[in-house]
Amino acid sequence: MASAEIGTPVVSPVLPRPDRKAWGVVILLFAFFTLNFADKAAVGLAAQQIRHDLGLTAGDFGLVGSAFFWLFAVGAVGLSAAMRWISAKWAAAILMFTWIASMLPLAVPTTFGVLLVSRIVLGFFEGPAHALCQSVVADRFPKEKRAFAGSIVNAGSSVGPLISAPVLTWVIVSYSWHAAFLVLIAVGVVWLVVWLCYVERQPLRKRPTTAAAAEADPNGHIDVPFLRLLRLPSFWGLSLLSFAGYLITSLKVSWLPAFLGEGLGYAPTTVGWLVTAPYATAVVVLVASGYLSGRLLARGWSSRAARGHLSGALIVFAGLSMIAFALVGPGTLQLVLVICTFSINSVAFSVAFAGASDFLPQRQRTAFFGCVIGFYSIAGIVAPYALGLIVQAGPTPSEGYSNGFLVVGIAICAFAVIGARLLDPEAARRTLEAETAMRRAS
Repeated sequence: MASAEIGTPVVSPVLPRPDRKAWGVVILLFAFFTLNFADKAAVGLAAQQIRHDLGLTAGDFGLVGSAFFWLFAVGAVGLSAAMRWISAKWAAAILMFTWIASMLPLAVPTTFGVLLVSRIVLGFFEGPAHALCQSVVADRFPKEKRAFAGSIVNAGSSVGPLISAPVLTWVIVSYSWHAAFLVLIAVGVVWLVVWLCYVERQPLRKRPTTAAAAEADPNGHIDVPFLRLLRLPSFWGLSLLSFAGYLITSLKVSWLPAFLGEGLGYAPTTVGWLVTAPYATAVVVLVASGYLSGRLLARGWSSRAARGHLSGALIVFAGLSMIAFALVGPGTLQLVLVICTFSINSVAFSVAFAGASDFLPQRQRTAFFGCVIGFYSIAGIVAPYALGLIVQAGPTPSEGYSNGFLVVGIAICAFAVIGARLLDPEAARRTLEAETAMRRAS
């Protein structure tokens, strides 16, 4: 294993070139994330039917949107830590199985209480999904390709609603919102079977790390207590960037369809198609930003610029777009600004997360990512419910939405600027290497 003596540069091992099997796993994780976000988007797409059938106010529906995130942080931190001892194959399979089980009660007529509990349970088991996916990508790809591969996986967060918006809207309008969840359950079962058949044979329990595997980890020589990682400025930088991005994500999946329908007056079928525009644009933005981040690193740019500054600039642009569409009147310009706002939010979850992989030892990635997710999931608890209350308090739904989005847009810009300033993967790596050397010398 590489040593880390003070004053001696550490030569990091190079991961092998990704093979076709690794890219196949990326495609399956992309589908995994696609279903993950289709599950989230389903309630937003069925907002009008759900509120009518269950007699919910805007505040009640905002509570449903935020309920998904009540135990999201607990699942992100707790289950991510537990998955350090479970192989990636079975960890993903267990998560998909629990998602399917949590949606089963919604496939039949139900009550507000059952809907609330179902969303809480689904949120708990979806908490560690992103940490698991990013850890698998980091294990299989070198630094220069990590952001691009991670961006492809994260593109599922846009493709999920992009596909589900028109399809599930048609199912909801033609049949019922219960049928939409039945469709999601069926697709989840198909993914589970394909995943178990495709991924290489792995035991349920993760085997102890071998010396050869440790040598293949570019940061395997770093050895500090896990809690020390949570005191790094880069941890808080990544957390704040992700928090800013998730303010947008949580509103996109819970309130965007309702905003387009109730706030702007579009018909349900039109909303089903309009909602796809931000998601379609997000796919391009995600893949392009991941590719750009890798190219910047290859051309000698610092990781701080290629990861933190790039993510921060894009999220600030999204926040400014939200402020602008809250202030301008209805029309083409407002729709363009809405698309800009809701298409850039996922950048922090691929480019910025790739920056964290640049300094994290493999054995600590999943738990570290889980803590970041636990922090930024607070945005999912607060934002949907707060927006619901602001809309309910507004003189009209349109003015209520404008007031709510204006407040959130300002918060997004502030968190993104601070986060971009704090995220510095190279400085974090130098700090951890120096502390590792001191621990070994003592």
